[in-house]
Amino acid sequence: MELELDATDRRILGVLQKDGRITNAVLSERVNLSPSACHRRVQRLEDEGYIAGFVALLDARKLGRPTTVFVEITLQGQADDLLDAFEREVAKVPDILECHLMAGTADYLIKIMAQDTEDFARIHRQFLSRLPGVRQMQSSFALRTVVKTTALSV
Repeated sequence: MELELDATDRRILGVLQKDGRITNAVLSERVNLSPSACHRRVQRLEDEGYIAGFVALLDARKLGRPTTVFVEITLQGQADDLLDAFEREVAKVPDILECHLMAGTADYLIKIMAQDTEDFARIHRQFLSRLPGVRQMQSSFALRTVVKTTALSV
């Protein structure tokens, strides 16, 4: 049975999305609950899978990876074994942040954060060019990030 989210649950999720390190005491004040009731709700939201985990969001620029590259990949076909083989191998590439199966002209869209164009060339040579079943790749370099968030509307 899936949990029905009420307004308080949504407020909790909204606050936690913006500050995952907030203490339970401060969170409970912000959502107008007692600390024990707030803790129970957060635990229930975790148990039900609404909260998938807590992470530190790192600054790619400060870590020397300011270059965002989106790679559209078209495979040679759509057979399940080809898709499975591609997905197994793409999951092993350490530089890939996201990989999405797409509807449209490309089969997959990959997001990579690289140091610069030379670093992307290395990633392409060592990993992307060796992925199974690839017919075509189109890389696009982001010039500037206009909107970037991890917060979902709740």
